[in-house]
Amino acid sequence: MQSHTQNTTHVTEFVMMGFTGVHEARLFFFTLFLIMYLFTLMENLAIILVVCLDHRLRRPMYFFLTHLSCLEIWYTSVTVPKMLAGFTEVDGGKNISYAGCLSQLFIFTFLGATECFLLAAMAYDRYVAICMPLRYGALVSWGSCIRLASACWLVGFLTPVLPIYLMSQVTFCGPNVVDHFFCDVSPLLALSCSDVTLKETVDFAVSLAVLLVSSTVIAVSYVNIVWMLLHMRSAVERRKAFSTCVAHLTVVSLFYGTLLFMYVRTKVASSVNFNKVVSVFYSIVTPMLNPLIYSLRNKEVKGALGRAFSIKSWKGH
Repeated sequence: MQSHTQNTTHVTEFVMMGFTGVHEARLFFFTLFLIMYLFTLMENLAIILVVCLDHRLRRPMYFFLTHLSCLEIWYTSVTVPKMLAGFTEVDGGKNISYAGCLSQLFIFTFLGATECFLLAAMAYDRYVAICMPLRYGALVSWGSCIRLASACWLVGFLTPVLPIYLMSQVTFCGPNVVDHFFCDVSPLLALSCSDVTLKETVDFAVSLAVLLVSSTVIAVSYVNIVWMLLHMRSAVERRKAFSTCVAHLTVVSLFYGTLLFMYVRTKVASSVNFNKVVSVFYSIVTPMLNPLIYSLRNKEVKGALGRAFSIKSWKGH
């Protein structure tokens, strides 16, 4: 839908093109993404419940893990339900209002930035636990954890404020078809009929700042961890210390790898279809894999899940 003011046409609604060329297989993709979405919700809810109910997991590392799981639930819920509606081809299923589009972009960016900072906080937790174990209780107290987690959410929330304000100043005078399955920056800027140089520059600077700050904390933490591990005399201690970091390192590699590819660039994406695939990976696949990584690579989480399952089985009998 478009509104007319004198000689200018303003877009008031966008149409999400979604995945082109899959019309015949739309039922398959609808079912696939629905299963992945429900699986993601169940996995992350299970992590939250297990950490909250098992007293053995009431430690800072798992406190941050519950925040990460909450974030993953919201992260996928911002984009996937609307994408699924597009596959159904019901009236208005692919449509989203201008305000709704900006809101989706704001929340998605907010959650993505928050995840960067939460992963950095988790790396700092591992650094203190391995490199300064005697001071761990003082440096990573419950008060410190709450303040650190709150700071991650607050800074993450402030991250998209300027970029979304600049997006609201961009003029869209038609067409209004977004070549994506959610309101991402690049496909929206491709529809603009005004100069987007400032908007692209600010987006690049903000994205780079978030990635540099968070990745620097992670890199410095793990450089110190590796240095400490190399100076441990016992191979058993080295393996035990490193095993607490494997899951986090895997999650960091998956998340930052796709973000670095997608958002640290100065121009509108040229390969739209490839960007959609990458978007699916970090907005759907990664949130689904993260709980599996933490549960399969962490003996304490596996044990807690096993105990919870055993209790349910016992109650069932």
